[in-house]
Amino acid sequence: MSSILNLLGPLLFFIPKNLLSWLTGQFAAMPWPSPLKGWILRRFASHYNLNLQEAEKPIDDYLSVNDLFTRRLKSGVRPIEGDWVHPADSRLSQVCSIEKGVLLQAKGITYGVNDFLKNDKAEQMFQGGTALTYYLCPTDYHRVHSPCAAQVSEVNYIPGRLWPVNDWSVSHIPQLFSINERVVFWLNTQWGEVAYVMVGATNVGKITLSFDQEIVSNIHPIFPRPQVKTYSPTIDLAPGSEMGTFHLGSTVIVLYPKGAPLEAGRLPLGKPVRMGENIYKGHVQ
Repeated sequence: MSSILNLLGPLLFFIPKNLLSWLTGQFAAMPWPSPLKGWILRRFASHYNLNLQEAEKPIDDYLSVNDLFTRRLKSGVRPIEGDWVHPADSRLSQVCSIEKGVLLQAKGITYGVNDFLKNDKAEQMFQGGTALTYYLCPTDYHRVHSPCAAQVSEVNYIPGRLWPVNDWSVSHIPQLFSINERVVFWLNTQWGEVAYVMVGATNVGKITLSFDQEIVSNIHPIFPRPQVKTYSPTIDLAPGSEMGTFHLGSTVIVLYPKGAPLEAGRLPLGKPVRMGENIYKGHVQ
């Protein structure tokens, strides 16, 4: 799908992407009668090369494409390697220093941290910090997790467009991550506040949270409503705690403050990583 979107990227200016994504989500969640269901799920798994050996259940136990796509994994297949880990099966596509409120989207393309997080204090909060961008392709496991011990203090759902987040869009759509819909988690950590952002994309039917069923993205494709929810008491997370699910693929961006002792030069930039691996480790396939 990524290669098709790269080729057809310019045509997406004329396509109602939010409606298309909502319809895709509805179709993916549709239960199918047997044996048609088995044929559809196996075709889907084969097309996207899903690793069913790691899946929690046999393929015939899943009710729909969405049910299979958002599958949980067997216990123990993603061991948590320490106190600071990668949050998702993905590719670490970007690492950037945060200076003067600017984040790096791609070579020569930037976006503003205040607009991205919808917080006028973000520039000051993250000055001198580091942002890590993780791209999830359709093959990947699509539940995302906490990178460290943290407490969730607030979640902010920000409606927006649903451009793809593939290479073409990242290189051609200014302010892409600030335009697309997203869910911002505000995390209290030992280093200060961390912003953890799940960014929606074309054909991401919705984003759901693991600890709060009230916040769901893209429920209404025409008139979405922003949501802000504060948690008191806060919600405790351990490294590797499940946080949310992409119902079809997308991107996670984590913004760390200056106080986080992150050695950017040691990070596996451009390489595949797995949830739970030590943050300085890339996954050897």
